[in-house]
Amino acid sequence: MKTKTLKKDKVNIITLGCSKNLVDSEQLGGQLAANGIDVVHENVKPNHNIVVVNTCGFIDKAKEESINTILGQVQLKKKGKLDKVYVTGCLSERYRADLALEIPEVDDWFGTMELPLILKKFGADLKTELVGERLLATPSHYAYLKISEGCNRTCSFCAIPLMRGGHVSKTMEEVVAEAERLVKMGVKEIMLIAQELTYYGLDIYKKRMLADLLKRLSDVEGLQWIRLHYAYPSNFPTEILEVMRERPNICNYLDMPLQHISDRMLKLMKRQITKAEIKDLLAQVRSTVPDICIRTSLITGFPGETATEVEDLKQFLVEERLDRVGIFTYSHEENTSAHSLDDTLTSEEKEARARDIMDLQQEISYEKNVEKVGRVLKVLIDKKEAGKFVGRSEYDSVDVDNEVIVNTDRKLQPGEFVNVKITKAFDYDLEGDEVVG
Repeated sequence: MKTKTLKKDKVNIITLGCSKNLVDSEQLGGQLAANGIDVVHENVKPNHNIVVVNTCGFIDKAKEESINTILGQVQLKKKGKLDKVYVTGCLSERYRADLALEIPEVDDWFGTMELPLILKKFGADLKTELVGERLLATPSHYAYLKISEGCNRTCSFCAIPLMRGGHVSKTMEEVVAEAERLVKMGVKEIMLIAQELTYYGLDIYKKRMLADLLKRLSDVEGLQWIRLHYAYPSNFPTEILEVMRERPNICNYLDMPLQHISDRMLKLMKRQITKAEIKDLLAQVRSTVPDICIRTSLITGFPGETATEVEDLKQFLVEERLDRVGIFTYSHEENTSAHSLDDTLTSEEKEARARDIMDLQQEISYEKNVEKVGRVLKVLIDKKEAGKFVGRSEYDSVDVDNEVIVNTDRKLQPGEFVNVKITKAFDYDLEGDEVVG
């Protein structure tokens, strides 16, 4: 009689959704590796026998992608290609009871803050001395750094507090220590992330401490770029702008989700800010840091949004000429306060409004890129693609912003900084020649 060969478990972590989820997956991977468990992220070879799907539950499209991914892994399990399928993350946190009934083939479900319970499934213990240690899923020269969990904001469209809980800041010492570990691993750029960066410190220091944290991080030896993501505009701590201007390794880059510009929409969204206050804030940001790149995200198709309000939003983009814009179509999320409003627009109507706005922003993006022709930019090389070296300037974050195509006779390495004179502009990319010497 044949006996089954006992093979060592190999765990593949699949991450869906935002960069905050990616950090959670990296921490899980770091803990598993520290416990002697073979672990990979987004494995392309079918040589693993256990999968952990880290899900997103933010909007309908993300939920659909998460469910389809789970079902795909369950099918592999049914075919005998996997032994175990575990699910964690936001979708699991929010809907685990329903999902467990719908997809019983999943071996277990975990919430967003249940890392110790996941580890127990592998016979592993949470090594508290290694909290913050991560198995990086990004290229080794950049990483995301999460400075807090959860959110205390009450935006009417957002289900994140339902899945992540209230705001909990890490201490400055914890954040700085993690940054130092990342630098020792070869990281040159960190992107600060949180559900809401500007709330940082209010819970443990009783005041906003993002500016102080930036100073501490800026002093970390070897950390060459620090980038700010997800800064809430209401009660924005303008003192961080002074720090950004003074510290050369803090990128002139600010990701500030505005969501809309109509006062009526902003009120219905519970954004705690008005159009006039947004315009004043943008003016202050630009006057303090004239060379800043401002990225925002917008929502179109919110309940009750009129065609006139869409035109107001477009006019705002024409006037302000923001550098980067991303668009979400409204998703009607249960248990949010906006769920009581009538979601009357079809998905096709919402998508049409989003395309209309992005067509306009594409023109603005091209015009702003043309303005960079002739400038010499410091570029961080990310990869070689189609025979060309591709990187980013301080005005560009990973995956969501422009890339810079670099022409050079040298063989460049990922993580290398080079000076590039811009010679060509495209809608969302730039091209230029390396300046040597």
